[in-house]
Amino acid sequence: MKCTTCKQIAVFLNPTLCKKHFIRYVEKKVANTIKKYNLITKKDNVVVAVSGGKDSLSVLYLLQKYTKNIIALCIDEGIVGYRATTIEDMKTFCEKHDIRYVIVSYKEEVKYSLDEMKVLLKEKPCTICGAFRRYFLNKKARELGATKLVTGHNMDDESQAIVMNLLRHQPDILPRLGPITGALKDRYFIPRVKPLYFLSEKEIAAYALLQEFGIHFTECPNVVHAYRAGVGDLLNNMEKQYPGVKEHIVKQFVEKLPKIRKKFMHEEEVAHCESCGEPAAGRVCKACQLLERLKEHVAAI
Repeated sequence: MKCTTCKQIAVFLNPTLCKKHFIRYVEKKVANTIKKYNLITKKDNVVVAVSGGKDSLSVLYLLQKYTKNIIALCIDEGIVGYRATTIEDMKTFCEKHDIRYVIVSYKEEVKYSLDEMKVLLKEKPCTICGAFRRYFLNKKARELGATKLVTGHNMDDESQAIVMNLLRHQPDILPRLGPITGALKDRYFIPRVKPLYFLSEKEIAAYALLQEFGIHFTECPNVVHAYRAGVGDLLNNMEKQYPGVKEHIVKQFVEKLPKIRKKFMHEEEVAHCESCGEPAAGRVCKACQLLERLKEHVAAI
């Protein structure tokens, strides 16, 4: 197959483009997303949530074009046989591109790694990890002076989140989705933005390979336990039969998002955890609930 733009050998199909024009296609798509939704401005202090995987390192690389005030924030959950490798990839990448990075460890912050907590709490690892990841990303980004917290969420991630919340009958969560996460403003909550929002996981993987980021394409061993994984398999099967279904879900959702927020957003302000003061969905945030359970478990031993 030949590139539809220059007739050189194509490296990617749908769109059918050569290396040069595929890279240009990805970067233009990200640039258009940033501009259309006003995700990043020159005045922003940007913290990028970085795992060391293809999505987070790709978005970290791309954002250097838009701001010099950038810090990579990596969460070390403590997953044996997985996280150490991605952290090394992150360090190598940041040192090569002269980007400051900060690592936050569950073990250091709450005295237990994720591997330890899932045994002690007898909870699904993704439930525990999600709570503490959201907590530390927001808290540490704020402490680092961020005005925007960038994540590497892509079109696959967002389509999964939309369908997942519909299947779970959680319409109140839908208003929080979109290229800019969160519908309400609060001085303790750092707005999360998603420059890769309209790019597929496959496109980002190809971009990372073509740019030779030197990434180990590893997957978290806990993903098999996640509800999201089942929804992802469902959408992948749908995509095979009906190409473009993920893009259709995401674009239609974004188009309807203003109406969704108007219908399902009832709070006048963001609630704050009575224990730690961080933004929370209820009286006590999920992270503090889990910490209390850990204390109770240790006390009972």
